[in-house]
Amino acid sequence: MSTISAAAVKTLRDRTNAPMMDCKAALTEAEGNMDKAVDILRKKNSAIQAKKGEREMAEGRIAVYYDPAQQVGAIVEMRCESAPVAKSKEFAALANDVAKQVALKSPASIEALLAQPFVGDPKHTVNERICDVVGLIRENMRPARMTRLTGQLGSYIHHDFQTGVLLQVEGPQADPELLRGICMHITAKNPVAARREDVPASTLEKEKEIARTQAAATGKPANIVEKIAEGKLKTWLAENVLVEQPFVKDDSKTVGQLLQGAGLKLIRFVRYKVGELS
Repeated sequence: MSTISAAAVKTLRDRTNAPMMDCKAALTEAEGNMDKAVDILRKKNSAIQAKKGEREMAEGRIAVYYDPAQQVGAIVEMRCESAPVAKSKEFAALANDVAKQVALKSPASIEALLAQPFVGDPKHTVNERICDVVGLIRENMRPARMTRLTGQLGSYIHHDFQTGVLLQVEGPQADPELLRGICMHITAKNPVAARREDVPASTLEKEKEIARTQAAATGKPANIVEKIAEGKLKTWLAENVLVEQPFVKDDSKTVGQLLQGAGLKLIRFVRYKVGELS
């Protein structure tokens, strides 16, 4: 067959973003057929993904997508092996694509997500989209967790992309900057729950026991000890429940007062930090 031209190699590279030598080898194997060469590269990337699949993914980034017209959004944690890859534009684009996929297609699980037709190219799956980046970067990567919310949402991702928040509220159209500010507050203060009633029972019991132990150490009568413990628990709740926390940008108001002033009701929030357990 004729020699593979540099122009053909460049066309394949522009189409797949694969290394030049890989593109040339694929075109040679495909005897110049561009579509067949793309398939060869995808199969090669799948093999690379399988080979690297057992390698530890200790790094990653958080991505958020929100479509205000459809009122759907998602937050995802994408994991990879190294910090430089987590900061790369290729991995960032992949994480954003996965967040969009989760928001628009509502997969029930990570495995279901990987098997879905990719919204940016329905001829291929989400896993094949990931394979393309694995083949380019040569690192293992995979979505670690995801949450999809509907309704009026706000979001914030910290500048290092290691922490992010997706917030859901109800009420009149909110100022996006207000919602972003509250999400930033959640990123910084890491509340354990949105409201007092949302605090897990196990957490409440643990804090009650700590408060009782501290109060008993004062040597006061049992009835006084119980009152001291109740006071300590109330203080802990005020410090750790989102709507009762002083707002980081204006501590003269609580987050709950800010939302109430805007006529908004807090529904829930999701805070992800890379490497933390769900």
